[in-house]
Amino acid sequence: MAAACASASIVEYFGGEDGYRCGYCKSETGNLSYGMWAHSMTVQDYQDLIDRGWRRSGKYVYKPIMNQTCCPQYTIRCQALHFQTSKSHKKVLKKMLKFISKGDVSKVGSGEEPMDSHIEDVVACDFAYKSESHVAQSEPNPLSQWITQRVDHTEKVENEDEDTGETKEEVNVPEVESSSPQISVDEGTAVPGEPSHSAKACHAPPKPGKGADLSKPPCRKAKDIRKERKLQKLLQNQMCRAEGSQLQAGDQLSLLQNSKSKVNQPKTIEDFIFVSLPDDAQHKLEVRLVPVSFEDPQFKSSFNQSATLFAKYQMAVHKDTPSECGENEFTRFLCDSPLEAENAPDGPECGYGSFHQQYWLDGKIIAVGVIDILPYCVSSVYLYYDPDYSFLSLGVYSALREVAFTRQLHEKAPELCFYYMGFYIHSCPKMRYKGQYRPSDLLCPETYIWTPIEQCLPLLEHSKYCRFNQDMKAVDEGGVKELGRVRVLHKRTVMPYSVYKKRRKGPSDEASVQQYASLVGQACSERMLLFRS
Repeated sequence: MAAACASASIVEYFGGEDGYRCGYCKSETGNLSYGMWAHSMTVQDYQDLIDRGWRRSGKYVYKPIMNQTCCPQYTIRCQALHFQTSKSHKKVLKKMLKFISKGDVSKVGSGEEPMDSHIEDVVACDFAYKSESHVAQSEPNPLSQWITQRVDHTEKVENEDEDTGETKEEVNVPEVESSSPQISVDEGTAVPGEPSHSAKACHAPPKPGKGADLSKPPCRKAKDIRKERKLQKLLQNQMCRAEGSQLQAGDQLSLLQNSKSKVNQPKTIEDFIFVSLPDDAQHKLEVRLVPVSFEDPQFKSSFNQSATLFAKYQMAVHKDTPSECGENEFTRFLCDSPLEAENAPDGPECGYGSFHQQYWLDGKIIAVGVIDILPYCVSSVYLYYDPDYSFLSLGVYSALREVAFTRQLHEKAPELCFYYMGFYIHSCPKMRYKGQYRPSDLLCPETYIWTPIEQCLPLLEHSKYCRFNQDMKAVDEGGVKELGRVRVLHKRTVMPYSVYKKRRKGPSDEASVQQYASLVGQACSERMLLFRS
């Protein structure tokens, strides 16, 4: 039983935070969230948490209070298997190809990416400062004293719940590395979009039905439309002449669809990424996946170079001082992760957990995408890159590579088929670019049901906070149903809340535990260990 708990998630719940400064609308106290510190976390627990609106920033896990916060943040996921490259996406892929093969450094529009990851990390940093104060108040606590010690024996206690006379087995939790909360970085926006708001293009409002309207399908090339119309006309003429062999309506539709697919077969991301380069290519680009672990030789050997690049990026893009982006800060920001690495027979060969996807150009790192590989998705955490190469639109390029990487992992792990981009914030125009990665879904903040973004956008135009599930009778199916079954870690022992409640001395904490359980859901509340002093 003790061995089974070796991979248990251990969390400290802080409740709803006081209002703090919003990085989107700049409100001083409008940003509100729930938060908890994850001493350790399984990939399945984190997958279930982000599917209920949570995100991690370092080891701090938080969930916006959607109906109160000034800028509601909706979890967004891209259906990687059906992803369709837009015109702007293809431009970025072609630009990288030209640079690698011919050394072409011509810039398309502005060399600076306006929708970079720093837009969201302002918020995440505030989260961590608050979480640090929470834990500081509680230390020294029993958790910090015993969490690094391995207890080999198993203790049994009688279940004191009056409803049942069963004996519950309580297990002492094995060794877990303890750490104090750190300042954190961006929670999930490693995918800046293409410039769409230049001063020159904004002199006049677009006409109705035209422009970059995300609620409409992407524009098609005129030549493809002409070809399709010509084929339609040809097919109609052929069907009119075919006496005695009339085609059924279904056959006509099938024939028309087949003709369309032959006419317009757009290139996939892989067609651009894995194209054969000439022998005399000017540059060599290699993407390496490195586990976030100081025990990994590749991670350890590239740490200094990666940390130096991080500092260069932070100072150039975020205007940080050298003391704000040193090696310690880099480690806390992007190397500390609560996720426990896992391998499964039907999982990806690289396993699950936290990784750095390093982009090596001619022998040096020019960008690093921080990602989490989870049972059903690749979750983007952060991206930093060499500002000298901003003309390559590395934010967009890395996002497209991560979509392709998700599809690659799906071949070995069939359930892994989504690419999570963090939060979509419709009330902040600069953050709407994530909606351009189609097809995408937004998470309903009340029922936690995924809804196609096309159905959500009209609702968000009327109200910044929306319930996307239009079935008013629908409820949160994963919500807490039995509070007594919430797992609690108290005095080195795991027990159900029903037992802990009777042992607890002092004022009742039932309201806090009830809130925690309702936010993480019944499944996670019965797996994760909620630390109580």
